[in-house]
Amino acid sequence: MTIVPIIYFSDVLCVWAHIAQVRLAAVKAAFGDQVRLEPRFCSVFGDSARKIATNWGARGGYGGFNAHLMESAAQFPEVTVHPDIWLTVRPASSSGAHLFLKAIAVAEAATRLPQGSCESATLALRRAFFHDARDIAAWAVQRAVAVETGLPLTPIEAAIHDGSAFAALATDHQDAEAMDVRGSPSFVLNSGRQKLYGNVGYRILEANIQELLRKPTADQASWC
Repeated sequence: MTIVPIIYFSDVLCVWAHIAQVRLAAVKAAFGDQVRLEPRFCSVFGDSARKIATNWGARGGYGGFNAHLMESAAQFPEVTVHPDIWLTVRPASSSGAHLFLKAIAVAEAATRLPQGSCESATLALRRAFFHDARDIAAWAVQRAVAVETGLPLTPIEAAIHDGSAFAALATDHQDAEAMDVRGSPSFVLNSGRQKLYGNVGYRILEANIQELLRKPTADQASWC
């Protein structure tokens, strides 16, 4: 059976990555084991205050950014975005949440946590911010979300304390740079030959996957 690997880069604070989760769920439902999703993290909100000041300082700052997100999210009734995000709740950085999630991934790979733990925790952290307006940059919130998701903290903290989670996150950042990932979300297919970035619709993902499943030969390039 042909399997299409998709390396998926995202920032946990990115609203388009939040919206893309619905499309990824549709991809998994449609293609099942024919697709292997490889989630990675990239740094878009590594320094949120600087990002807002640079990109939105002349357009209303946090208020302008919030209005933009609410207007964008209104086009997608299948997702929920809390009206207070970036107004009363302003996570300083996505980096801590990414480190926490990589710690879960490391523990999962070592069978110290059940399979699917990192995916569940990623969805839970996104929901905590976008749906519940919780500050997921805070260590206490990350720990609380893990417990709510049913994950023990000991193997997660161990992967942070021994440095393995830091190494895994550094690898994500290095791979993002090597693959010329420009932002979140980004989908890398066909050994880097195909890259889809931003608000990518399900039908575009579907077309690219179906073309790769067709297995074009070396002298018959993909039409996507």
